[in-house]
Amino acid sequence: MSTTNRIDAVFAKLRTKNEAALVPYLTGGFPSPEWTLPLLKSLAENGADIIELGVPFSDPIADGPTIQAACKTALENGTTLERILDIVAEFRRASDTPIVLFGALNPFLHYGFEKFAARSATVGADAVLIPDVPVEEADGIQPVLRSHGLHFIELVAPTTPFERKKLIAERASGFLYYISVKGVTGARANTRFALEEPLAELRSLTTLPVVVGFGIATPAQAQEVARLADGVVVGSALIEKIAAARDVVSACGEISGWLNELSTAIKTARLKA
Repeated sequence: MSTTNRIDAVFAKLRTKNEAALVPYLTGGFPSPEWTLPLLKSLAENGADIIELGVPFSDPIADGPTIQAACKTALENGTTLERILDIVAEFRRASDTPIVLFGALNPFLHYGFEKFAARSATVGADAVLIPDVPVEEADGIQPVLRSHGLHFIELVAPTTPFERKKLIAERASGFLYYISVKGVTGARANTRFALEEPLAELRSLTTLPVVVGFGIATPAQAQEVARLADGVVVGSALIEKIAAARDVVSACGEISGWLNELSTAIKTARLKA
């Protein structure tokens, strides 16, 4: 792994161009492990700046119906954490696009957390996001990840109190993930996002990039968010397109044009602000 985390390098490059990052979320192993590597390559080749790769678990945390169903299918088709790490290693031979491993704590503990951190770094992951580990309980986890050059991504919700936001901002690394709406993940094509005040508040607390996710489904929404945020996460809408495809080739074809539309919308957002 390079001495500079790939996530830091991506945001530094985007900052010089005054652009936000496109951060697609993909459930690892959905609909089967054989699809994941081609899909990762398609994301990287069609505008993804950073990829969130979900590690499926039987009791998903913060996921709405679309990603819950994807996790269930992935597990039924034999997806394991070990298999996902193997896929990341294969992907890294073809791409430098940063990977954030997103998942519940249980599979990582079952694997052995020190072993998980070491293997994640070795295969080329760049960060870990564990939504069921609050900042107050991360003291035993963050040092392990950081010792292997991995960022621990922190979540901030619309309901997070100010003092807790300060604590999260002090301990975060890589970027802050701001949850744009109350509730679970899921495409919300008609949602408008009230981001100006909460993002301004977060920027008063940290110099880290602030990435926004949950509910973003269309290029127009992505552009709206990118005018204020440093990155835009799109997950459930992507999973829905993959679920509708008859095979992995058609899935890659289906998502490529849409990803390019998202990327163009995000990259031009501040020109139209």
